[in-house]
Amino acid sequence: MTKAASKVLTDALALMPEERMDLAAELLASVDGPADPDWEPAWQAELDRRAAASDTSSTPPAEWSEVRARVLRKLASR
Repeated sequence: MTKAASKVLTDALALMPEERMDLAAELLASVDGPADPDWEPAWQAELDRRAAASDTSSTPPAEWSEVRARVLRKLASR
């Protein structure tokens, strides 16, 4: 990492968490390329599909503690 980048990182880490998240989102967007115009409608359709599937499911949703543990195990195995 260059001195300039290290300085920016040090300054960024001094920001409040919400400011850091906004900064991170802007930085990622700056290297992500142009926005996909079909993204938002596609994501909304996926959210609607998942909500409908959840509403009609007879299986209760998993507890957050179980989901978190499963994700952490998967990350640890990489």
